[in-house]
Amino acid sequence: MTDFSEEQRNEREALESIYPDSFTVLSENPTSFTITVTSEAGENDETVQATLKFTYGEKYPDETPLYEIFSQENLEDNDVTDILSLLEQQAEENLGMVMIFTLVSAVQEKLNEIVDQIKTRREEEKKQKEREAEEAEKLCFHGTPVTIENFLSWKAKFDAELLEIKRKKMKEEEQSGKNKLSGKQLFETDHNLDTSDIQFLEEAGNSVEVDESLFQEMDDLELDDEEDDPDYNPVDLDSD
Repeated sequence: MTDFSEEQRNEREALESIYPDSFTVLSENPTSFTITVTSEAGENDETVQATLKFTYGEKYPDETPLYEIFSQENLEDNDVTDILSLLEQQAEENLGMVMIFTLVSAVQEKLNEIVDQIKTRREEEKKQKEREAEEAEKLCFHGTPVTIENFLSWKAKFDAELLEIKRKKMKEEEQSGKNKLSGKQLFETDHNLDTSDIQFLEEAGNSVEVDESLFQEMDDLELDDEEDDPDYNPVDLDSD
């Protein structure tokens, strides 16, 4: 008859010696403990971590232990799902043998793979950003190729903007015309306008200077005298 408790005790002692810094007993009956597994350091010393919780059943190792991810760091939801699937697979394959070390080792390798995937994913993201930056730079220098479609789209937008500018200008001119007063309105608004010229002349007094050279004496002007014209005939005027 298999002594399950003996096998469980021996495995527990072995695990405590293998994982002295990460092995923690949670309870004695049933035997329950955790083992924290950390990946190798990735880029920028980044790591992922999972604390696995195991609980022995009465017939372990002829039955699989209870297991769960007690806590984790830097793992995505899909990573947690993958780890649980891995534990299930390994437990079924090692049924009948003490298996905790095997399960923990499998999770350790999986965590290392996840770190490598994170590194690869970040490298791809970096390359993608570089490609996008290059494409954006090309567009800045070469512009967008002109096609019938984008030209018509640009022209429709341009015409709409031009029409809006004209409307605003017409509205401003119309508003300006409404605010401009007619001559009659000016006089009605300021009654001093009709006496402003007289007031100016009165204030000027004798200081107004006239340039007499602009005028000539009547005697100096050569005016045609109709009577001196030999062809002049007053009768013709009467006949008119």
